[in-house]
Amino acid sequence: MTERDPLRMADCGLGNDPYLRPYEKNIRARIRRAGSTADHLTEGGKISLGDFASGHEFFGLHFREGRWVLREWAPNAKAIFLVGEMTQWREAGAYELERINPEGVWEVRLPAGFLAHGMHYRLRMHWEGGEGDRIPAYARRVVQDPNSLIFNAQVWSPTDPHEWKHPDFVPGPGPIFVYEAHVGMAQEETKIGTYREFAEHVLPRIVDAGYNALQLMGIQEHPYYASFGYHVSSFFAASSRFGSPEDLKMLIDRAHSSGLSVIMDLVHSHAVANEVEGLSRFDGTLYQYFHEGARGIHEAWGSRCFDYGKPQVLHFLLSNCRFWLDEYHFDGFRFDGITSMLYHHHGLGKAFTSYDDYFDDSIDEEALTYLFLANELIHGVRPEAVTVAEDISGMPGLAAPGEAGGMGFDYRLAMGVPDFWIRILKEIRDEDWPLGEMWHELTNRRVDEKSIGYAESHDQALVGDKTLMLRLMGPALYDQMHVDSESMAVDRGMAIHKLIRLITLATAGNGYLNFMGNEFGHPDWIDFPREGNGWSYEYARRQWHLLDKPDLKYAYLARFDHDMIALARNGDLFESGPPSLILEHSDHKVLAFRRGAFLFVYNFHPTRSHNDYPILVGPGEYQMILDSDAPEYGGHGRLRRDQRHFTAFGKAGETIRHTLRLYLPTRTALVLKPVDNGIDTEGPEPYTHQRK
Repeated sequence: MTERDPLRMADCGLGNDPYLRPYEKNIRARIRRAGSTADHLTEGGKISLGDFASGHEFFGLHFREGRWVLREWAPNAKAIFLVGEMTQWREAGAYELERINPEGVWEVRLPAGFLAHGMHYRLRMHWEGGEGDRIPAYARRVVQDPNSLIFNAQVWSPTDPHEWKHPDFVPGPGPIFVYEAHVGMAQEETKIGTYREFAEHVLPRIVDAGYNALQLMGIQEHPYYASFGYHVSSFFAASSRFGSPEDLKMLIDRAHSSGLSVIMDLVHSHAVANEVEGLSRFDGTLYQYFHEGARGIHEAWGSRCFDYGKPQVLHFLLSNCRFWLDEYHFDGFRFDGITSMLYHHHGLGKAFTSYDDYFDDSIDEEALTYLFLANELIHGVRPEAVTVAEDISGMPGLAAPGEAGGMGFDYRLAMGVPDFWIRILKEIRDEDWPLGEMWHELTNRRVDEKSIGYAESHDQALVGDKTLMLRLMGPALYDQMHVDSESMAVDRGMAIHKLIRLITLATAGNGYLNFMGNEFGHPDWIDFPREGNGWSYEYARRQWHLLDKPDLKYAYLARFDHDMIALARNGDLFESGPPSLILEHSDHKVLAFRRGAFLFVYNFHPTRSHNDYPILVGPGEYQMILDSDAPEYGGHGRLRRDQRHFTAFGKAGETIRHTLRLYLPTRTALVLKPVDNGIDTEGPEPYTHQRK
């Protein structure tokens, strides 16, 4: 790779935003920095970035050419021993590592019989003035003793390794509809679920629901279960809580057989502060992988912050990206906690109100360079792989191409949308919902960056917060969901739940995401086992039986979710360009817009239905294809199934206008589609009618 020449701003996707013009120098500098760093790592292009990111094939424990080889990077170490079951956990000369270069790489080579599959081991690290046991940084298998709760690395060399049945799987074209899930809490029983149970019982549900991508949380090994997997200790080890590496490979293989791509939550924004089973003070120093001093500590999370300026750290993290692609056939990553990486202040207590906030001294330019290189690597190794950025700051360019000054992500999460829905439900009465603000929040995104919309996040399902359904229904969610129950709280909750999810999907940029169970209004929050709840798994599970029982209303919501996903996928909703506003009337609480072939009409009014409500459209015949008030969705059935409507026309001055007149029941959404009868149905240019 040769050094990148600064691009003309006119060639940059970011050039579409005139507010970026004053920062052209900063953007060019970022491009140059990423290029020069890549040149340094690849020795001026002598090797590829993919070749550089192959540390997992060199470091760690491997069986090669009839013997075991273990290597680690520990520049501050004075001596290292491999200890474990094979040495009775004592230091032995035959298991001592040798320092093989000045950079601090250590190695030991052992005959085949010195280690065996299943053995537990650690590194006994000695440094000036101290010593300690450490889990190898590149360990691929880490297990916890159920009695002592101690973690150890484990030799993993099964005689029957997983044979991939779909090694050449390529995700289908088009937008992604993501089902976000946590393997451990996906099961019905009060325990930790397994990869195999997930493949057997949950995968079919996801496929039947119509999603085409599975996003898995908590895959990288983490000591504390309740961290949701976001305090990682062993970056190259799949969490053994859920089963073996072969079990995870089976799960991914089976997902591929069903047409599901599998995206992994990748945590490179920080690391757990644990020292024995983590990277903190790995070789006796606090700054081997992390920044020295206060900058290396994330005060809010109690974790360690990577030093992205070190080539060795870039080697570790980039190799980690490639490892999960190569070894487990993941189809991409959701990069967690991007905001924390991008800014020295980690985004804590910061209101991003000016473009200056994205280019001032608070930016961690080394972290930006890492994200640029990570995307270049991932797409270089797997061009079809997907990368998603989780950023709350609104940093421009995250999902713009690298050569355009961006960081190269395929998508960014539209994180402001769930926050908007929380605020609306907490602070504003139903009859006062501001439709203009709603439209702005749902459609306010960068035109040159793809985004994934979602109505609620997994954080809202945790104890201390509330899902949309729990906010909407309150206690009625627990005892009034029988199909024969009459409850105003349940009626309101189900109606608004459907409205929120449909309008979030219909206005989303280029993809849609749902967290496990939210599609059917799962009633309980997530509370992982902890001392405060008696180490109970009662709420660390999903109650699928509620969905399966025909005498409960949860199935209505799941059916609606299925049908709206099918409408979006089959109707190429996201490929048809952005939505165009037709009507927004805050007093009537009516909102109408067009997207592609579909006309979406919403009546958010809590008490007032509208008869013969005029909607200006193109001439022709329209058929209702989705009705949130239909009985099969738990509605009141106030509209006729598949009803067809013809436009009427009249003159307004010299202009002929065509109008649909619709019955809009309270808290109901309709989706209509022109009937193919040869009549032009493009409709008028977008405009606002009776906006108040």
